[in-house]
Amino acid sequence: MEALIHLVNKLENNIDSKDVFNSQVSQVNVSWHLAHSLKVLHNISKVLQSSNPDDYRWRFNSNRSFVYFINFIPRGKGKAPKAVMPAEDISKEELHKDIATVRQLLNELQHLDAKSNFTHPYFGQLNLKQTKKFLAIHTKHHLKIIDDIIRS
Repeated sequence: MEALIHLVNKLENNIDSKDVFNSQVSQVNVSWHLAHSLKVLHNISKVLQSSNPDDYRWRFNSNRSFVYFINFIPRGKGKAPKAVMPAEDISKEELHKDIATVRQLLNELQHLDAKSNFTHPYFGQLNLKQTKKFLAIHTKHHLKIIDDIIRS
């Protein structure tokens, strides 16, 4: 869990650069990547909390195995679902509020059943441990994009 909190801290450290944009790196600015990452962390945490552990069934998924093996998401390969698409105008205050909410939700994950689950559109059904790994890989993916936008 500490790894996810550390990644959330890194997201927070980039809030002051929220308006930085470089179309050669991404078609959206830093605030979009921050807000999207926070929405993913928030929404998936809520799904895990409301899931029924008895519904979890492990199944092999080659997409999941590949991404978990290489430990990153290749750029341009996925499309964000509408539920995690951020608004156009994102304020610093809104981002700070979302950071606080996500920290609380991540702390609550420690008390969930290991078979709490979430179904990912490409990776299939994930248990708690697999979901935490996905959240870390996904957040690192967007942090790398943010770093590239800011550095360029």
